[in-house]
Amino acid sequence: MTAKFGRIADIAREAAYLADQQTVQRQHVTQAVTRTKQRASMPSRKFQEMVESETIMVQTNGQVVGQINGLAVMRSGQLTYGFPARITASIGPGRAGLINIEGRAQMSGSIHTKGFHILGGLLRRLLPIKHPLAFSASLAFEQSYGGIDGDSASGAEIICLLSALTGIPVWQSMAMTGAIDQRGHLEAIGGVNEKIEGFFDACNYFGLTGDQGVVIPKSNAGDLQLREDLVTAVEQQQFNIYAVDNIFDALELMTGVPAGRLEDGTYPEGTLLHQAMYRATEFWLQTLASPDQLTRIEPLPSEDQTAGLPTDLPGI
Repeated sequence: MTAKFGRIADIAREAAYLADQQTVQRQHVTQAVTRTKQRASMPSRKFQEMVESETIMVQTNGQVVGQINGLAVMRSGQLTYGFPARITASIGPGRAGLINIEGRAQMSGSIHTKGFHILGGLLRRLLPIKHPLAFSASLAFEQSYGGIDGDSASGAEIICLLSALTGIPVWQSMAMTGAIDQRGHLEAIGGVNEKIEGFFDACNYFGLTGDQGVVIPKSNAGDLQLREDLVTAVEQQQFNIYAVDNIFDALELMTGVPAGRLEDGTYPEGTLLHQAMYRATEFWLQTLASPDQLTRIEPLPSEDQTAGLPTDLPGI
């Protein structure tokens, strides 16, 4: 992180003014930081007003398939504010592969595009099937009409995509930030404090329930310098912060379902990634079906009925 010495000097001068010729104490510094944020908080207040009026849709409870709360930042002068960003995914059999809607709309910056391609590489690693991945999937930042850059949403995007693929819902009481690599490690991102505070403010407006929280990269844990009201909420177990270093732990926190680990080329039954491999094979079989087969009204084979299928189809 880069030190902002101008900002530090401004806080020191305002804290000295508030101390009124007395020794500057912690409360003076805290008050100076709060006053500075309030003076430049118009974008943040406007966002909160749109959340309150439901102009911007934010969900902080329940479970939804193919939807996750990502975290983003906005800047106002020298200050940065965080806010939740709803990410959705849809998926079906096909040959288009992964579609970055922001990229197609020319709203995606180069770093975000790189993160999206890394997401595709990780998906191929997580699902080591012997046939092609035969589905069409699209990912989008909903209600976002400006340019998007950075790869800090790639961790949330892979979880959103796997939720859509498996039909396993994601907790909306949780939000996530963090970049991923092609081996599933969660990597450090910028603006972690502001992002946590932004989701906390949204949850606080709708009402803290005790099961709300954020997932951040473990490598960002040492960067945390949060507001006192947020720290108090964490201490009272009204809000939670989870620091993890891999996508498997993040999947379990965001869905409540065991992610699974590879054992002899497949995942244990009952795990999310076992279901993902099974669904990927279903989509592949559907793309191979003839038009006559596709018009028949027949249920797809259940997981228990796949024993008679060829044994060289992984995930079965």
